Amino acid sequence: MPAISIIIPVYNVEKYLRRCLDSVLNQTFADWQAICVNDGSPDGSDKILAEYAARDKRFVIVNKENGGLSDARNAGLPHATGDYVMYLDSDDFIHPQTMEIAHYMAKRDNSDIVSWTYDRIYRPQLMVRHKLGLDTDSVVPRRLHKKYDLAKIKTRVTDDIYAYATEFSHNKWSRDRKWKIKHCQVWKNMYRRSLIADIPFIKGILFEDMPWWSAVMLKNPRVTITALPLYFYVPNFGGIVLSAKQLRIMESVCTGIRAAYTQYVDHATAYQMTQWQKHFLWLFIYWAFRKIKYLDNDADRAAARARFRELIEIGALSTPPALWWAKKLRSLIEDFVSEK
Repeated sequence: MPAISIIIPVYNVEKYLRRCLDSVLNQTFADWQAICVNDGSPDGSDKILAEYAARDKRFVIVNKENGGLSDARNAGLPHATGDYVMYLDSDDFIHPQTMEIAHYMAKRDNSDIVSWTYDRIYRPQLMVRHKLGLDTDSVVPRRLHKKYDLAKIKTRVTDDIYAYATEFSHNKWSRDRKWKIKHCQVWKNMYRRSLIADIPFIKGILFEDMPWWSAVMLKNPRVTITALPLYFYVPNFGGIVLSAKQLRIMESVCTGIRAAYTQYVDHATAYQMTQWQKHFLWLFIYWAFRKIKYLDNDADRAAARARFRELIEIGALSTPPALWWAKKLRSLIEDFVSEK
């Protein structure tokens, strides 16, 4: 029984897959299994997966028809036998000590979640090189080779995740700002498997992390937070701003909001609801509403109005937090929904 199961959804990533799998293979912590979910990938990813599974039995291959990222993550979890679970996107990679650090902290602090961050130098570096027309594939992050002394890593341990988790990206936090768990990407954390075993990702939507993470927080997990940049995130250089694409993003976010809000109404304490609304719900409402400006036809705008009308009807917009922009946003949404 491995200590850590790392779930890696794989779809059309032949170009990056070896780098991702090598970052797992090169971990300083050896007690792991990598569950690679081949989500019906049409390229040569399946051959690469077979190659790594033949080299090391810790790589477990799960083949399935294409169902999207959420479906692939859901398909991988039943194969996980580790005490802890991590998620890794197959076009990204991790620091060699990621598992060693996370497992050490989880055991030391008896934590349900160990949280880190991504390298905020590497991603902008790639963006700039892409804009200049320079190669991005061969760039090696300097921090990839940094060696950490476990005894010297500074952390914050908390039994109140709502005091530290936020979707705000700015630095308007006092001296505690470095300990904030910013944004809800699932790949920035390691989870106790029993904590997440009954929380599936919503199939068929984009940005599925938000409702999933919201459900995880409801369980009041004990969390160890470190500011170490252990994840290397490769940005999407597509930059597509098509009306249909933006509508799908907006509808996905609204679906996630509806699911999470309903669950919070049924199960959250007053404190959990207040904190979640301020630090997650209204920021995602704002993000979804921003997509309206990209909708360039009546059909897409009508579909958007219908989705926001649903959120109004279930009460998701009824109690904006004491932030000036939240009340203004609610007014703008109500005006948009009433358009003919």
